[in-house]
Amino acid sequence: MAGNSFGRFFSVTTWGESHGPALGAVVDGCPPAIPLSAADIQKDLDRRRPGKALTSPRAETDTVEILSGVFEGLTTGTPINLIIHNRDVRTSDYSQISKLYRPGHADRTYVQKYGLRDWRGGGRSSARETAARVAAGAIARKFLDGCGISVQAFTLALAGIECTRFDPDRINTNPLYCPDPEAAEKMLARLKQIREQGDSAGGIVEIHAKGCPPGLGEPVFDKLDARLAAAIMSVGAVKGVEIGEGFRAAAMLGSQNNDPITPDGYQSNHAGGILGGISTGMDIVVRAAVKPIPSISKPQHTVDSDGKPAIITVKGRHDVAAIPRIVPVLEAMTLLVLADFMLHPFPKRDGGEKNL
Repeated sequence: MAGNSFGRFFSVTTWGESHGPALGAVVDGCPPAIPLSAADIQKDLDRRRPGKALTSPRAETDTVEILSGVFEGLTTGTPINLIIHNRDVRTSDYSQISKLYRPGHADRTYVQKYGLRDWRGGGRSSARETAARVAAGAIARKFLDGCGISVQAFTLALAGIECTRFDPDRINTNPLYCPDPEAAEKMLARLKQIREQGDSAGGIVEIHAKGCPPGLGEPVFDKLDARLAAAIMSVGAVKGVEIGEGFRAAAMLGSQNNDPITPDGYQSNHAGGILGGISTGMDIVVRAAVKPIPSISKPQHTVDSDGKPAIITVKGRHDVAAIPRIVPVLEAMTLLVLADFMLHPFPKRDGGEKNL
């Protein structure tokens, strides 16, 4: 499948390039009779699209069309084909660096693998590919809504500024999807400074999945947390993933990290909702470390396609940080993993127990 397809039972194949005529996704395995319209998908795409404050000024509407798999407002159980046309392509922005490798990008590794690369905005390696993931994730969201499962991501830290309080009602009230309004203001101010300096910033996104039944996940090599980590890491800007306490668990004692069990369930959730690779029924908590955007206007050392030293200054239209636009992308990848596991055949889904 050459790495362009994801999932076993709820599967997604994305296609298209940053500066091609269009990009999109084919979703296969979505159950029938789920209400679905382009408007349902558009809501998530609008959260990811460029052209907002402190993001790329590329004026893409990211309007999605459903080409198949939906009839009279309901999914039919057949493949759902989605297309998003690229409307604001400026390939000339990249012509001057077509023979230079951009530091932090996949330019050189694509040449090392394929012998060539699409230099128009990064082609297939561009973050624009994630629009197709968000569109597919919106379909997974509609399916999971009927299962009582919801997924929400938010900005935990950005440009060295961290949230000090969590108010879920404030996540969608600011452009950074930040649950701490005061921290959001500081983040925005810091991002403006960084943009003026010709640089970029990284941060941390946290994802919560609520309503997941116990029993999702498979033994050993197909653990739920392993699949989640792989899905989140498949997003280009992500350089680290942790579940529950994550790296903090390395400094904790067992008595601190264990979640006591009572007849009513778990007293805490240091495990992040997953034990032994299988969901516990508690909220699933995932965090992703997002690197700074590599396209910056500061001069950087590189080499050209002939291996000769060069200095590169990346111009064009770029975000100053992958956050906040990566927030709906990470939601989408989490939704796709959970939808896939909800369709896995396994004997118990009601949390019933049997000691053997």
